[in-house]
Amino acid sequence: MTNEPVTPASETPMIDGQTETTSWDVALDRLEHPAPGQNHWLATVRPDGSPHLMPIIAFWIDGAFHFLVSPGTRKGRNLARDPRCTLGISTDEFDLAVDGDAALVDDPDVVADLAVRWAAGGWPAAVDATGIALTAEYSAPSAGPPPWQVYRLTPRQATVVLAASPGGATRWRF
Repeated sequence: MTNEPVTPASETPMIDGQTETTSWDVALDRLEHPAPGQNHWLATVRPDGSPHLMPIIAFWIDGAFHFLVSPGTRKGRNLARDPRCTLGISTDEFDLAVDGDAALVDDPDVVADLAVRWAAGGWPAAVDATGIALTAEYSAPSAGPPPWQVYRLTPRQATVVLAASPGGATRWRF
């Protein structure tokens, strides 16, 4: 895993007449320090091209979202076929959508590191016998049954809409 920060190559205001942009640091701070009850949503692409949206638990680690998927779930089958996806979060301060491609994490050392991080955070994750998936006594029902594959979503583009004054919307491209 890398500790290199993800920084946008560009940022653009998205509202006519808006000249100010929101700093990526504002979003990054919330990603690295999630608020209690912060919601995450993953949108994937169904075989017919229509969207599939599901609540998930995701963590921002080393410049990317990491999340779990059971291969037999709709989102698991969608990602195996088409890695394009969007992960959204909702906070009191803003709503954020992060677009990119989700890559299956198949490095046993990275999967083991993530299992240790999740276990330290209170979820008793362990690496399964394959070395590239996780298992635990429990998980969110939306994850599907174990074993769970770990995916990494590296941002290609992100959009923030501020929920409080002064308002505004910014798009970052990475």
